[in-house]
Amino acid sequence: MTRLAAADRRAMLLDAALRVIARDGIAEATTRAITAEAGMPQSVFHYCFRSKDELLRELITVTVAELADRAELPTHPLPDIEQSVRAGLHVLWKAIIDPPDKQLVLYEITTYALRNPELADLARQQYAGYLHAANRSLTAWAEQAGVRWTVPVPILARLLVTVIDGLGLSWLTDHDSAAALAVIDQFAAHLATLAEPLTISSLHAAPGHATTSSGAVERSAP
Repeated sequence: MTRLAAADRRAMLLDAALRVIARDGIAEATTRAITAEAGMPQSVFHYCFRSKDELLRELITVTVAELADRAELPTHPLPDIEQSVRAGLHVLWKAIIDPPDKQLVLYEITTYALRNPELADLARQQYAGYLHAANRSLTAWAEQAGVRWTVPVPILARLLVTVIDGLGLSWLTDHDSAAALAVIDQFAAHLATLAEPLTISSLHAAPGHATTSSGAVERSAP
């Protein structure tokens, strides 16, 4: 039998923990349950992780990184801002609901992190990643469509994350994909009303609302 490297055993335990939490909930994710799911003796657990909390910390870190990649809303070279936003949100939504069990795990471990003072920073890190990705996408969509947002991008990014995060939780309760897509389309239409064509005058109007390519709010000099 091939001897597994420590990194491989850790990865197997993380995958097993995801499956246990998705199936049974985080309260049932004991070291015994996780090692049994991974097909390992329970004694192996403590060769890989010092504690269950250490495993959950790494699980949250890995999951946050994956979510940040998935939340990098794809940009589309479409000239119309509503079409660009709608296309990007549709791709993001597909990533969120496939597989749905993983999204449920994300909500559970976020709640667990918020209830555990030693892990609370990871929940903040998770949502900071979401906001960063949304900020970048909103900026890219505006640049591609030749428009500027009339609301500061950081506010729009928080609005986008809030809508998609809430919609994901709502979808988990009823799996009504048609209704979820209708919400996304309506939201894209609403965001489009918060954009205006780029003109020389608009670049100097409403200081604090123009954006840079990095997604930061570009404020006019006093």
